[in-house]
Amino acid sequence: MEEIRELAAAVSAAQRVLVFTGAGMSTASGIPDFRGPQGIWKQRRPVLFQDFVASAEARREHWRYKAAGHREFSAARPNAAHVALVTLERLGKLDTLVTQNVDGLHQDAGHDPERVVELHGTNRAVECLSCGARSAPEPALEQFEATGNCPRCPDCGGVLKTATVSFGQPMPQAELERAFRAARRADLVLAAGSTLEVRPAADVPLAAAGAGAFYAIVNRGPTGHDRAADLRLEGDVTELLPALAQFVEAALPAAADGSTRGTRGG
Repeated sequence: MEEIRELAAAVSAAQRVLVFTGAGMSTASGIPDFRGPQGIWKQRRPVLFQDFVASAEARREHWRYKAAGHREFSAARPNAAHVALVTLERLGKLDTLVTQNVDGLHQDAGHDPERVVELHGTNRAVECLSCGARSAPEPALEQFEATGNCPRCPDCGGVLKTATVSFGQPMPQAELERAFRAARRADLVLAAGSTLEVRPAADVPLAAAGAGAFYAIVNRGPTGHDRAADLRLEGDVTELLPALAQFVEAALPAAADGSTRGTRGG
């Protein structure tokens, strides 16, 4: 509890907080993680982007995986950790939220979408690899389940893929640049629910720390940045982040009526 109070004091004093989140934020919402002891990649081999492009069978495997997980993602709802971060935004402390997650639960919890940077894309859209057009995923999933064939773009006939970043696929540069700009202006960075092992995403909180920001990590289990952190909290984000938000709100009574506003991310 003393560490939570220390973190709350740091957040209360900060002007521009960058939050960086990973899969551990959403496990309590029913979405399994990827790299943990029981992670998805322990059970199945991911489809590499170059294989998706080159092989019809790899494309079918991608769509089989996405079809199987669609119900889990559709049924997922924000948990207490998501709600706690929305509280930090309401209190005027959250400048930008950078996430590795593709589930859209931060937006569902109530964050301003303009403050959220999705580094690994989203499961809530499909994208044509030829013309770049985006659309809702349900028609493509229904087409695949009905025919067993990889869905095609209705506009140009190109191959459709979920708008997520696969292994070997280039990161969205605009989003990555947004994240690093936010990191450079942050005076506190909080990483939550991430093992901080996947680059270049994990370089974002390190960039903030390297620019002088106070660096705090909240996670169950070790992370790749533990030695770089100013403060490391071990435990469940659904317990620790609500406690953090409660302490920060108590320290900032003027923000409870919405009178405090943070700087818009960009």
